Amino acid sequence: MKYTDFPGTKEKVSVMGLGTWVFGGDNWGGADDAACLAAVDAAIGLGVNFIDTAPFYSDGRSEALIGQAIRGRREKVFIATKCGLVRANGRVAHDLTPASIFNEVDQSLARLQCEVIDLYMCHWPDPAMPVEKTMEALLQLRKAGKIRHIGVSNFDLPLLRKACAVAPVATLQAPYSILERKVEAELLPFCREKGIGLIAYGVMGGGILTGKYTGVPNFTKRDARKMFYTFYEKEGFEKAQCAVKNLCSFGYAPNQTALNWVRQQPGVMTVLAGCRDARQVQANMAASGWDLSAQALVGIRG
Repeated sequence: MKYTDFPGTKEKVSVMGLGTWVFGGDNWGGADDAACLAAVDAAIGLGVNFIDTAPFYSDGRSEALIGQAIRGRREKVFIATKCGLVRANGRVAHDLTPASIFNEVDQSLARLQCEVIDLYMCHWPDPAMPVEKTMEALLQLRKAGKIRHIGVSNFDLPLLRKACAVAPVATLQAPYSILERKVEAELLPFCREKGIGLIAYGVMGGGILTGKYTGVPNFTKRDARKMFYTFYEKEGFEKAQCAVKNLCSFGYAPNQTALNWVRQQPGVMTVLAGCRDARQVQANMAASGWDLSAQALVGIRG
């Protein structure tokens, strides 16, 4: 496993991180708890120390499983979790008010069975709440020793600038793949300029860049691959299939090539690979053992 410095510190985090939206089973066609625990074991065994989760993933079940998996070896992992997405009256609400954040962090700490969260991120913007107030709340949590570093997720550039003016934002989590490159226009250059580490998610397009789909799958409406990604619709699927064909031409498994292409982009700190079992962990994390050539990086970019 390769490692990089966490922004502004001498701490080392793995360039490949374990994404755990699948854990708990909601939105991803189900998941087996024992297999998820085995996935964490496999990741740690392969040198992965960056684990990303959120209370929104399966209503806290993802965090609870991670808490169970890391019991007795907390020092081996760097835990990133989030706040600001809550369920209210059967609907999803964006709530980054201080009161909600203070409530969420205590619940996350309990589920994770730890005393401090390494990286605490705003999951999505809250249009009704001034980001300055949100950042002030996160600074209070850091002062109280409940979190160590502050990050944001899914922020656009203007909102990120406002957040940085109030608090030291260490990371930005954003979608980035060969199929989704909007971050390259403004956000990634800004992150490089300010020393903010980019945490890339959706690197495999919700699994489509593994090459395992030969036809448009029929997912339920609640499945994240249906509601969150456009690659599983006819037009997007055809585009993704062309990308998979291109990835396969470089001599490695397409999932590993997709992960490496994003991992090797300047400014990217960690790429998240979602895995539901140990086999998938091994298949994805092997991408850290080799690098694409400069020629390949350009060829994949197209």
